[in-house]
Amino acid sequence: MIRLLLVDDENLIRSALAALLALDDDLDVVAQAASAEEAMVMARAHTPDVAILDLQLPDGDGISLAAELARLVPGCAMVIVTGHGRAGHLKRALEVGVRGFLPKTVNAAVLSDVVRTVHRGGRYVDPELAAEAISAGDNPLTPREADVLELAASGAPVEEIAARVHLSPGTVRNYLSSAAAKLGAANRHAAVHVARRHGWI
Repeated sequence: MIRLLLVDDENLIRSALAALLALDDDLDVVAQAASAEEAMVMARAHTPDVAILDLQLPDGDGISLAAELARLVPGCAMVIVTGHGRAGHLKRALEVGVRGFLPKTVNAAVLSDVVRTVHRGGRYVDPELAAEAISAGDNPLTPREADVLELAASGAPVEEIAARVHLSPGTVRNYLSSAAAKLGAANRHAAVHVARRHGWI
């Protein structure tokens, strides 16, 4: 029996997924969570074999959660199911040890097979997302450029960004300018758009 943890903040989707997976005799949904924080509590309590995580959560993201869960429950295989898959998300997910990455458009039979595959130690990446990741190339941004650009995405002024990352306004402007140049963008707003499209922020 493969013990599953489901993490998705949309109750209807999570409940439907649990019901579909429960139809398979070898799968058992032992815990559900609507947030990253709740997922950590459930993982401690139930020690699942496989965690199925949504990419976007109200208190974080599935990739960061996967990294935390890997430390907390080392034997647990991670699968990310998302409606917002991007090349950068896939690469970051693989870097933290996620073994499955697929869109929410897959049918239940595919998800069940992916769960079995990752539980046996294999991997599954949606072919379209894999092709997109290969064609997108590597993230050209440094971690600091990505952080500053992500803060700029909310429309925050340079001074506010500088205060939040403990840098001078001039240094923040330099990071924003460098990020825009690397992404071939005319300004920081265009740079945010390009970086988001590739999943780099």
